[in-house]
Amino acid sequence: MKTIQVHVPEKKRVRMIVDTDCKNEADDQFALVHHLLTPMFDIRGIIAAHFESKAPEYGEGQTVHASMREIRKVISLLGVPVACPVVLGADRAMTAENVPVPSAGARLIIEEAMREDERPLYVALLGTATDMASALLMRPEIANRLTAIWIGGGDYPEGGWEFNLIQDIHAANVLLSSRAALWQVPRGTYKQMNVTLSELCWRVAPQGEIGAYLFEQMAELNDRLGDDPGFPHGESWCLGDQPTVGLLLEDRGRQNYDMRPAPRVAMDCRYLPGQSGRDIRVYHTLDVRMTLEDFYAKLALHHMKQTMTHPREAENTREMI
Repeated sequence: MKTIQVHVPEKKRVRMIVDTDCKNEADDQFALVHHLLTPMFDIRGIIAAHFESKAPEYGEGQTVHASMREIRKVISLLGVPVACPVVLGADRAMTAENVPVPSAGARLIIEEAMREDERPLYVALLGTATDMASALLMRPEIANRLTAIWIGGGDYPEGGWEFNLIQDIHAANVLLSSRAALWQVPRGTYKQMNVTLSELCWRVAPQGEIGAYLFEQMAELNDRLGDDPGFPHGESWCLGDQPTVGLLLEDRGRQNYDMRPAPRVAMDCRYLPGQSGRDIRVYHTLDVRMTLEDFYAKLALHHMKQTMTHPREAENTREMI
């Protein structure tokens, strides 16, 4: 039996940098795997991002290292060679809109943006905008050489509290006011990516070591937060970072976004009138079916390939939970 391989013409491929706060909750791990298994993407780097609002749990300045450890664990369990750099991003938020936080992550974005390559470059921001904003401040000329896809921000028109935004409001304002092309997926939109734990137990958990881990770490966090009256819901979760893959797989003619004047963000996360002449793409609808089914299919095909390549190892693969 021959494993079906999906071929993407080279001119259809895009360069991708993934910036992820991978240990923040339990959904970034799913998105990271999805990125790594997507043939359309030439992954040019993976950046470990901070989530310092949870510093009391991990230690000040340590959340970025927690993200790095989780990234490396996911890559190891996935069992695919990753040739791109995997680097640390900023270990803290910006203190002001004109003060970048230099890091290997910001430098990676700059270096890739300045590299001569006809293929477009996308930076997937699955958490804070600190690294992207710092790169823009350090080298403003990169703004015309990339597109940022940011999972973050409250719903329009008022805005409001949102986890990725609250990590670094200064960085969000730098990103919103820059000349860089920006696709924003605000809270109400990424919340469309709802799944149940039963769905993940059936579709993800049986798919080898990585599938079992993805499900187990989500189920464990769901139990650990069980006494929280607000989050999670108990039997469902939101794979809210998955649109950074899905939006690039969608039909380009689909009008599921609005072009809006870029706002500013107040310190209480409300949107304020921004700068004239600066429009950003704000998504209001996602192709949830295509995005999730694509993830499930790629994970299953990857497991099938591993099973055929290493039959003895496959005998020890964990059964469905």
